[in-house]
Amino acid sequence: MPALPGLRRYLVLLSTLGVLSASAVLIQAEGLATLLTGGGLSFALVLAIAGRVMLSMAVDVLGGRFASSVKAGLRRRLLGSAADRAGVVATQVTRGVDATDSYLTGYLPTLVVSVVVPVAVIVRLVTTDLTSALVVTATLPLIPVFAILVGKHTSAHTQWDLLKKLGGHFLDVVRGLGTLKVFGRAQAQARTVRAMADAHTDATLKTLRVAFLSALVLELVATLSVALVAVPIGFRLLAGGLDARTALLILVLAPEAYLPLRAAGAKFHAAAEGLTALREALAVPVVSSRSGTLTRRRGAPSLVFERVSVSFGDVVALSDVDLCVPAGTRLALAGPSGSGKSTLLAVLLGFVTPTSGRVLADGVDVRSLDPSGWLADIAWVPQRPTLFRGSLASNIGLGLATPDFESAARAAALDQVAAGLPDGYSSQVGELGEGLSAGQRQRVGLARALARTSSGLVLLDEPTARLDASTEATVLSATRLLLPGRTAVLVAHRPAMVSLAERVVELRGGRVAAEVAE
Repeated sequence: MPALPGLRRYLVLLSTLGVLSASAVLIQAEGLATLLTGGGLSFALVLAIAGRVMLSMAVDVLGGRFASSVKAGLRRRLLGSAADRAGVVATQVTRGVDATDSYLTGYLPTLVVSVVVPVAVIVRLVTTDLTSALVVTATLPLIPVFAILVGKHTSAHTQWDLLKKLGGHFLDVVRGLGTLKVFGRAQAQARTVRAMADAHTDATLKTLRVAFLSALVLELVATLSVALVAVPIGFRLLAGGLDARTALLILVLAPEAYLPLRAAGAKFHAAAEGLTALREALAVPVVSSRSGTLTRRRGAPSLVFERVSVSFGDVVALSDVDLCVPAGTRLALAGPSGSGKSTLLAVLLGFVTPTSGRVLADGVDVRSLDPSGWLADIAWVPQRPTLFRGSLASNIGLGLATPDFESAARAAALDQVAAGLPDGYSSQVGELGEGLSAGQRQRVGLARALARTSSGLVLLDEPTARLDASTEATVLSATRLLLPGRTAVLVAHRPAMVSLAERVVELRGGRVAAEVAE
């Protein structure tokens, strides 16, 4: 079961309501047995029936409030995550978060009741008729056993994965529709989206078939189990071995033992997708919010990684990383994709909090530093620089009071791009860099870093990945002027970027695999 804020309190309240529901079931059964054998309508029976209705409403209200708070927290978590696929996040924030309702307000409360009520019924049957209690005890486990056997064939996880891929790919296609039309690839992408939608439809229909089969099996098993209790009771009643009131009490209580398990089984498939989405939402990496207050001197810091590990759910991004980067040193991180290079930079930026270990800057834990002061001393170029609606100049000088954006643009080979725009550096850039190519957006990110001439720490995450060879050479030449006197950590795949470093550390599987001096 996923760890959620307030989950323990929610389960305690559900358990309390479950105990009260079990008490109401027993009182109602006693009252009905008395009423049907000519004992008259009792106040306890009316109270029990009214109590069950009110308890059911209380469970709905409690579940709704808990689900509302959980969904709000999940949306904040997803919107503040470090994920770079907007389409996937959009699907998780909308369809995924809403799908958790069926788990939080339907399956989970029913599951709690299915533990409490059958136990109470069996205890009462033991004191009434041991034979019936043994039959119920023996047949009751058949319902979850058959539910598990049928549920193994469900494809809720596959269904949710297909939906995420469909949502993410569709948004990417819409964003790049203009480019696709220019290169004549719109129809091909339309066929791809249609194929993904068909795959999701097939997975959904398969899940529905399994759900219907599961409901049939559960109803059949529960009905046969009740019959195994009812038929012997009928014969014993005719033979005079039981009085009418006791027989009716057993016949009223027996179905109540199976009812919660049947309800839980019926809601399992509806909740499976929500549970999958819930687990994935809790596993996404989240940008941490630090509240450190310490300050440090401006300038090139010395960095020390002490057994730093980072985990995102079950995925280990970094494992016991030990590194020492003296002040003014240029370190290159090499290794295959997914080896933890970008995660290491995210730890330095404070965007990701280590699961264990710590990072020291000039001997001070980075988590203890004032975030604004620490980030102000960093020049950072991510893999995908984020641009905002505004002028080209404002995007280059982002966060600086008096930026020399023209010099930074020349160093990043962006001046030719500006010269080709209608208003030069005053030309407006759309949201997320609309109107600029991927390479041009990358050069804006480089110019933004080059404009921060007073920064003591430089972090470059494959800054020339989307540049041609000529532009890369120009940018590397400017980067060489940026690095002297500063501490630099570079993520590099290309040999040209590696040549800027004094040391090269290779990461594999989140661990330091080798270190080579340049």
